[in-house]
Amino acid sequence: MLPSPRHLLHPRRPRRIAMLSVHTSPLHQPGTGDAGGMNVYIVELARQLAAAGIEVEVFTRATTGALDPTVELAPGVLVRHIDAGPYEGLAKEELPAQLCAFTHGVMQAWAGHRPGHYDLVHSHYWLSGHVGWLASQRWGVPLVHTMHTMAKVKNAFLAEGDAPEPPARVIGEQQIVRAADRLIGNTAEEARDLVHHYDADPARTDVVHPGVNLETFRPADGRAAARARLGLPQDALVPLFAGRIQPLKAPDVLLRAVAQLVDADPSLRSRLLVPVVGGPSGSGLAKPERLQKLAARLGIADLVRFRPPVGQAQLADWYRAASVLVMPSYSESFGLVALEAQACGTPVVAASVGGLPVAVSDRESGFLVPGHDPADYARALRRFLDDDALGARMGEAAARHAADFGWDAAAAATAETYTAALQSRRRRLRSLHG
Repeated sequence: MLPSPRHLLHPRRPRRIAMLSVHTSPLHQPGTGDAGGMNVYIVELARQLAAAGIEVEVFTRATTGALDPTVELAPGVLVRHIDAGPYEGLAKEELPAQLCAFTHGVMQAWAGHRPGHYDLVHSHYWLSGHVGWLASQRWGVPLVHTMHTMAKVKNAFLAEGDAPEPPARVIGEQQIVRAADRLIGNTAEEARDLVHHYDADPARTDVVHPGVNLETFRPADGRAAARARLGLPQDALVPLFAGRIQPLKAPDVLLRAVAQLVDADPSLRSRLLVPVVGGPSGSGLAKPERLQKLAARLGIADLVRFRPPVGQAQLADWYRAASVLVMPSYSESFGLVALEAQACGTPVVAASVGGLPVAVSDRESGFLVPGHDPADYARALRRFLDDDALGARMGEAAARHAADFGWDAAAAATAETYTAALQSRRRRLRSLHG
């Protein structure tokens, strides 16, 4: 049944949107399990959209009975917890079987409102895209979808020991690309991947760079004070890994690089400390001690400090305390961690993959490394040891670079995508109604 002509009276911008994040909640702690950059993305985007006058309701799967069915994340941002499967012990790979239950919960919430309550659906990740597809059809509103990661891209750059994404996900992503009114890519490269791998319509694919919370992530009182608070030596080279511990993020490459540095120059053992801040995730969940065992085998267990995921304020302190952030990832949709570190005045050594060439200004705010050879990362780290002024110089450039990526700009661009989706649907409906 076609929506009535009255439904064509949408405002130019949406008043309220339904944001879908099936497999991970914006309330979860980034850095462990399936919580990471996407959680930060949804939280910050929703806050900025609400500040701009667009209310956001985020639907996510309930993973504990301790939380209320609805939680106010910020003024104008509501998180709705949907019962779909057991609270605990359900892997992300098992969630497709719960999409029907999740969709039922979303529809129940919608049924309690007056018609037209939501003007648009914005789904994140392919699991949410399937729920969004049905919701947009049922409600007669546009669907905007952000992939965040794509199966075909991940499988093309698979880390050793990581499991490939299943064909069912590839098929699911192709269906969402066809169904969505508009797609959002984090970078121009991601938009090209959508067109190349999934035959997305370039005219309906927008590029919106994610942002960074410049109030939380800033240089503040500097490296010395941050190291004093965290109990780190003032004169050490501190290459930091921050994020989920899984093969995709390649923290092992950093450990192997540090081992090569120490093997080549044993005197560095007294000048190196490697914090690893994060928890096991993805394929790493099966063997959470694998990285600790690797450090022991490499003979650098005494140089590595493993720390659990921390909140945003303390994470900012880890960034400030670090000499350099190291991101040897095999695939990154964007790399928010790199942007956060730079906003704190810390340079980055990162793999030249995905969105990292956008997030990092090569040879200005850090170094981009082609490939994942630990020797290349060791050489990049050695430059900071050999040139005492390099870290400070690149750190200042890093803070300037990150300042161009505020979430207010990301929210404004996203709102433009919403407006375009509403307008194109309105034109189609007008043509159908003559």
